[in-house]
Amino acid sequence: MTAASRGGRIASLHPAYFAMVMATGIVSIAAKLLGLTPLAHLLFGLNLLFYPVLVVLTGVRVARFRDRVVADLLDHGRSVGFFTIVAGTCVLGSQFIIVAEMWRPAAFLWGVGIVLWGVITYGVLALLTVKDHKPPMPEGLSGGWLVTVVAAQSVSVLGTQLATGFGSREPLVLFFSLLLWLGGGMLYIWIISLIFFRYTFFVMEPSDLGPPYWINMGAVAISTLAGALLVAAAPASALLRELVPFLKGMTLLFWATATWWIPMLVILGVWRHLIRRFPLRYDPLYWGAVFPLGMYTVCTYRLAQIVDVPGLMVIPRAFVWVALLAWTATLLGLVQDLFARSPAGPSPSRRSPSVLH
Repeated sequence: MTAASRGGRIASLHPAYFAMVMATGIVSIAAKLLGLTPLAHLLFGLNLLFYPVLVVLTGVRVARFRDRVVADLLDHGRSVGFFTIVAGTCVLGSQFIIVAEMWRPAAFLWGVGIVLWGVITYGVLALLTVKDHKPPMPEGLSGGWLVTVVAAQSVSVLGTQLATGFGSREPLVLFFSLLLWLGGGMLYIWIISLIFFRYTFFVMEPSDLGPPYWINMGAVAISTLAGALLVAAAPASALLRELVPFLKGMTLLFWATATWWIPMLVILGVWRHLIRRFPLRYDPLYWGAVFPLGMYTVCTYRLAQIVDVPGLMVIPRAFVWVALLAWTATLLGLVQDLFARSPAGPSPSRRSPSVLH
């Protein structure tokens, strides 16, 4: 690959590519919880490669192609992809806790995640608020906007898992995680209301129903996980002990909402690909569809523990294989895409269009 072609690919790197780290991390955690330990460690090892590579590529893109980065920040569709950096960082931190049982690297990543969450949340949303020209809602809004929720909840999840290691400050860490959980839940309600309105009152083309719409389910699944972990941590916090009935009720509400979305998303996927014949080809945004599958597996596992309903365990035992299959298919799509774009692959004029333009 020539230097020019490498530069072009870095310039066009989608801000949401950290969803690959999110997807790999949560599938790894699901595998660990369900006894597939060698597979969990393999995926952890891959994430130790994926994350730094994406950090370096993003850094090069910021340094060399600042105009493209600025354009992404001002784009209603691509700007929300930057929130995957926060979620990817915190999911990797959760892997360090659950898969590798290493507290210090996880705590470091939590600190990085908090800073990134603050900068990206208020930076991106402020830029989109004050920009002079904005797209109509049907063009600017998609399920990808719910990554803002995923980012907040990923910080909450990692903080709750780290809390015991902070000693006397554990209740303060749990309080911070609680605030993020509540704020993320409120943000989900705001955004999903607009998305549902867009679903039902505007014409939807097959191209509109892309992989980010699976985050409709993923955002509320990670909200379920964050709530379940707060319930489990309640004995360490007087405030959480008082809120346990509320925490359980909201967590069940989030899980029921995530479950409701799954048949709807499958039906829309059938309509998109089988009825309307929209081509199924690799798209980096498909990592954002793998993540919800892994997250639903993990959140249902944790929910079954806090509500003492062992029968729910049948869901994660089956869903972990669905998530693994989706992850494998997406990775193979990435490998095929990389070879197709190599000098020995098809000429640019013959390639399928990509979202990485």
